[in-house]
Amino acid sequence: MLRRGVHFTILWIQVTGWTCHWSCRQDLTEHPRLTISLSQEGEAVGCVLLGLFLLPFWPNGKGCVQSTRRISQVKNYKQTAADVLRLVGGDKNVSHLEHCSTRLRFTLADPAKADAAALKKTPGVMGVIASGPQCQVVIGNDVIEVYDELLKLGSFNAAAPAAASGGKKNIGGLILDYMVGIFQPLVPAIAGAGVLKAILTIFTTFGLLSSSDVVYQVFYNVADAALYYLPVLVAFTTATKFGCNKLVAVALAAAMISPSTSALLATEGGAYFFGLHIQSIGYTGQVFPSILIVIFMAFLEKWCNKWCPKAIRVFFVPLFCFAVAFPVGLLLLGPLGYNIGSLLTSAILGLYNTLGWLAVALVAAILPFMISLGMHKALVPYAVASIADPGFDMLYLPASLAHNISEGGACLAVAIKTKDENLRSTAISAGISGLFGITEPALYGVTLQRRKVTIAVVLSSFIGGLFIGLMGIKAFAAVGPGIASMAMYIDPANSMNFVWACVGFAISVAASFILTLILYKDEDDTDAPSAEAAPDSSAKPASCTIASPLEGKAVPLTSVKDEVFSRKILGDGIAVVPSKGELYAPADGTIESVFESRHAISMVTSTGAELLMHIGMDTVKLEGKGFAPAVKNGDKVQKGQLLMKFDIAAIQAAGFDTTTPIVVTNGDTFTVTPAADGAVKPGAALMKLEAVQ
Repeated sequence: MLRRGVHFTILWIQVTGWTCHWSCRQDLTEHPRLTISLSQEGEAVGCVLLGLFLLPFWPNGKGCVQSTRRISQVKNYKQTAADVLRLVGGDKNVSHLEHCSTRLRFTLADPAKADAAALKKTPGVMGVIASGPQCQVVIGNDVIEVYDELLKLGSFNAAAPAAASGGKKNIGGLILDYMVGIFQPLVPAIAGAGVLKAILTIFTTFGLLSSSDVVYQVFYNVADAALYYLPVLVAFTTATKFGCNKLVAVALAAAMISPSTSALLATEGGAYFFGLHIQSIGYTGQVFPSILIVIFMAFLEKWCNKWCPKAIRVFFVPLFCFAVAFPVGLLLLGPLGYNIGSLLTSAILGLYNTLGWLAVALVAAILPFMISLGMHKALVPYAVASIADPGFDMLYLPASLAHNISEGGACLAVAIKTKDENLRSTAISAGISGLFGITEPALYGVTLQRRKVTIAVVLSSFIGGLFIGLMGIKAFAAVGPGIASMAMYIDPANSMNFVWACVGFAISVAASFILTLILYKDEDDTDAPSAEAAPDSSAKPASCTIASPLEGKAVPLTSVKDEVFSRKILGDGIAVVPSKGELYAPADGTIESVFESRHAISMVTSTGAELLMHIGMDTVKLEGKGFAPAVKNGDKVQKGQLLMKFDIAAIQAAGFDTTTPIVVTNGDTFTVTPAADGAVKPGAALMKLEAVQ
């Protein structure tokens, strides 16, 4: 084969006295060669940071990204995205979609249209966490690729999720939903800035740079900007969450931290606005003042849009928001938000001061279960606020170090001990991800499915957290702790903080590795505690007849005025137009779920059929009004037992169709044949199910 060679210069950069020359020779047998020459000894930092930039493209334009993603590239992201979208009820059922490092986060208009059981079985999906209108689909390290494919299938973010008509929420869940939506998008910027600061600290500690060097100041300024202008970033994410004008929100936040505003508030004797005293507070690095001001502005904007003539709306609505929201922010909402942030930080630090090292150990031990349920996101606002002021965290991020590394160590031990090649492959990948701070692949792919591995992770997290708490380790960046981000524990005022963090890392990985080697056996791999109560689906599928749960008129499922049902996206079945507001059990079985909005019930029959009974179309918008369930999750029921009463007249008066689909959601297990057409009574044959052999 003819060998070809090409020699060319790719990059020649000169910054503050150092030069970097990248020369490469590419042929059929050689990779590019990188040569760096420095004209000044102290400028190594420039090439290191340049290397961080070039790393994803090395070699052959893909480098490390290519090697780490070689396996994942063979996955069909398009098919996974299509399957996930279909099983959450289609694009019309998605009010909002976002993602974090491992999960797709859907806000659903009607949670009953999502098939969680089928989602869990979808190739590429590691787990599902459903709570009210929130549905989290755990993808793992490929989440960005699947998310990008989803965006090609529909527009999910045009409206704020707050506008969704989702099911009935409790106040705690509502607040958590908004906090996660506001703070989660901030994490990449805050994490990147924090790690960059830590890298600069390393260079100054070892004398490679001085704080007076231009190189140091350039990179420090960009890292510091993410925290200094944090109110502006928060304003943007809050405006996105509430669906108001993002640029107006950003301008309001920028005005709060502008040098002229700061100078005004710092004047001797204070500042007065129409005789009202404005508190002298510095808002740089603060998050809650911006949140409150933008929320207030969102309501102002919505109200003003209703009555403002369209001809002047483009300038008058922003003018009105500026004129009202900024003074109210300075006088009331800014100080209120500042005090909320101070109280939150004081409460967490008070917990640490009261329980001390034990608090870190306890948080580390329960993190596996918090993460599996999505509850750990409640701590993200605290972590972001703490990194801004007082500048460090002594609880959540240190505890996360112990837990993340324990997950990684446990998975590597499973990989060594198991004889299952598929499990070994999964455990190795998940173990490496865990050591780098991404724990969902480990949690959903390995540990939570195996009771004794879970026990090992909990114990080792507690042990590692105990040591980390005793040493009083501080974290200085809001990023997932792992090998690549250990610089987040560098404290310029205390060099031992980083040393003890590394020791805590070693203790956690060693404890989890050893405990897992001792406790785990392949035959123990199916008795894991689950983050969610699993339905009783152990019954062997058997052919059966499903009785009508309602009195009324049976109609084909294809006639239902909802594509999710008429196109049989959730499964095959039949529908009944009820004439009496009573829903009965169509077979013996177990209640899997009574939805929060009470408009739907799912159950698993004694013959293994998974049934969804959805009373009416879009009745989730009634938020439970007119529905009175007679059973609860987990109840064993007999055929003909009353499951729910509902008010047909009230539902129709509210403008909703009462047609009720009865759908077999595990259609891969059964074939469905309608057995009724026209008038039916409760207990009469409705459809016949044949078990697929």
